[in-house]
Amino acid sequence: LVLDEDRIDRLPEGVEAVFLALHGGYGENGGVQADLDKLGVPYTGPGAAASRITIDKIATKRVLEAAGVPTAPYEVLPRGTDATSLPLPVVVKPPRDRSSVGISKVTEPGQWAAALKAAREIDPLGEVLVEAYIPGREWTVGVIGQEALPVVEIQAPNGWYGFQEKYTKGVTTYVFPDSVADAPLVAKCQMLALLAFKAVGCRGVSRIDFRVTPEGEPYVLEINTIPGFTATSLLPKAAAKRGLSFSALCVRLLETAACG
Repeated sequence: LVLDEDRIDRLPEGVEAVFLALHGGYGENGGVQADLDKLGVPYTGPGAAASRITIDKIATKRVLEAAGVPTAPYEVLPRGTDATSLPLPVVVKPPRDRSSVGISKVTEPGQWAAALKAAREIDPLGEVLVEAYIPGREWTVGVIGQEALPVVEIQAPNGWYGFQEKYTKGVTTYVFPDSVADAPLVAKCQMLALLAFKAVGCRGVSRIDFRVTPEGEPYVLEINTIPGFTATSLLPKAAAKRGLSFSALCVRLLETAACG
């Protein structure tokens, strides 16, 4: 079945479950999930309601705040508002997209206008999410079912994990912070990942991204409901550390497939 529009109203005969690997838009915003619910076909990953929340960074932050999960200080700039009260450096994001598209780090005033323009070109409402930049380490925690996988630390050049750093093989280094000194912080991030997973109503699988300050304070950046499965993707790395081969990981995810 080839999708040439954002809709699924039929599937080939004999399909027992769908392994979702669609990124952004219809694939992650609850659209494909809702269509599969109507067909009564189980699928991997969170359901439509959780997907609608997590594709929206503003909605996600508000749910996490209510659940007591720390996130970076932020402001939402509606269309026509071009100033922030947050001190530089900040990160400027389109609120409703994935894969670091349209995201900029602003360290000096001369970068501000271009960052706003890049974000607003992506968001259909013209809104912009501005977050305080959290210095420190970049960590991510995969969750399968009710289990938090080993933490992966992302060591990107110049401390910025943007689109090129994510998708260009060999540019970014990935390690496991498994020293004795890091153990309490690893446990804390795994606990927060499970809390965030539950707060937004996820099931099956997701990946929760963090920034960790030099003082050891973690902040959740976002929740990815369809983690990548490429050569540079993080969930398969964490699963391998846990002892799950790529094929075993795929089987495990299919075992969590559900409707509704």
